[in-house]
Amino acid sequence: MARKVIIDCDPGIDDAAVLCMSLFDPRVEVVAVTAVAGNVSPEQAGRNVQAIIDQLDPPRFPRVGAATEVEEAPAVDGTTLHGRDGLGNAGFSVSQLHHQHPSDKIICDEVRAAEDEVTILCLGPLTNVARALKRDPELGTLISRIVICGGSVSVGGNVTPAAEFNMYCDPVSARSVFRSGTTKTLIPLDATREVALNFDTIDELPEETTRAGALLRKILPFAFRAHHQTLGQESIRLHAAVAYFSIVQPELFQAEQMAGDVEIRGDLTKGATVFDRRIKTLWMPNMDVVTEIDAVAVTDCIKRALTDCGRRT
Repeated sequence: MARKVIIDCDPGIDDAAVLCMSLFDPRVEVVAVTAVAGNVSPEQAGRNVQAIIDQLDPPRFPRVGAATEVEEAPAVDGTTLHGRDGLGNAGFSVSQLHHQHPSDKIICDEVRAAEDEVTILCLGPLTNVARALKRDPELGTLISRIVICGGSVSVGGNVTPAAEFNMYCDPVSARSVFRSGTTKTLIPLDATREVALNFDTIDELPEETTRAGALLRKILPFAFRAHHQTLGQESIRLHAAVAYFSIVQPELFQAEQMAGDVEIRGDLTKGATVFDRRIKTLWMPNMDVVTEIDAVAVTDCIKRALTDCGRRT
């Protein structure tokens, strides 16, 4: 039986790759794709979700949630690595959807429709999940699991020396979700940075004659160029794809229970994820944190999934 999944994302090239994989993966049923501000503005995030789904034309269309503004959002985005539009400046055109519902409402509706069956995969800031938990105080007991791509344990940050991007964009919401009584798994930078794709991956993508291939061949080359020009790297990290495979191939991941929180202020530490790792801990464990992965196997899974989504389109 396919696992019901809500993908909460701020597309983002790596998030687009996850949608390519998941919307054609028989192991999951993507019941909703909810947009959140992060890599791009709320409006652009919503357009990107719609554009990706339109380009892929999957066999089952998920519900789509609209992103809303974040209070006191920091002046940071992911356009340097993802392009002005978040999708490698591909310039996909979309028609305006009527009767759009905010992402937090969509999350509440879909969890209520299948209590204890829905996994929420969070690939961007945790704004929508925090708002959903506030909108429906009982929701936390009805979610199967929240899988969070973000934070770090020992490797510092990637947007500041202390903070990972998703946590930094909305630390108040991140803290709210961390402290909530939900079942959670964190996939931190410590794990996702272990998986790298080299430029040869472009040659292995589906042909442009497939819908998935046409999309991926428009956006992934930009990611390689941006990582080379901005970070001096010849490879790219698809952090979101690693988080996705923690759901569908859990045997490739090892996790430990930890007690974690998020710093919401501080000139140097805003958005940092903090874990009580003292010999005698005083905080109660509140999440599973992935500490080890089979990086070779996960890399192979990503490449095969990108190829398979082409075969199915």
